[in-house]
Amino acid sequence: MQLNELKPIHNLKERKRIGRGGKKGAYSGKGVKGQRARAGHKFEPLIRSLIKRYPKLRGYRFKKDWSEPVIINVGEIEKRFFVDNKNGKGEKAEIKISPQVLLEKKLIHNIEGRMPKVKILGKGMLTKAIIVENCSVSKKAKEKVEKAGGRIKK
Repeated sequence: MQLNELKPIHNLKERKRIGRGGKKGAYSGKGVKGQRARAGHKFEPLIRSLIKRYPKLRGYRFKKDWSEPVIINVGEIEKRFFVDNKNGKGEKAEIKISPQVLLEKKLIHNIEGRMPKVKILGKGMLTKAIIVENCSVSKKAKEKVEKAGGRIKK
């Protein structure tokens, strides 16, 4: 079999030519006048409405809103700091958690060269004592840190 011998599986459907007399005469099912009745009518593309919904960054001096903190859960801290430390040498009694330490462990990253604010939430389990510095903490996370024997510094 060669390329010139290939044939399509389905037969092509012929285009219905309306408005040429017969049963589909007069307005040909298109109504009376208006944009949709015209030949080659064009509508606003669907994607345009999506593009217009996006917020615009106005002006060349636009600055990012730094008020939103980066969120870290207690369970992620437990995984990164205590599961990685099982090297047979024993674990530290308390580990300090601060934005700089989280940056070194690659739990967070700088945004436009700036250290982001960090908020610790209470999802997950915490079994070891930690000291939290320079981070905002939710009520549930505070309870879990204090229950595990840790403390929070401002």
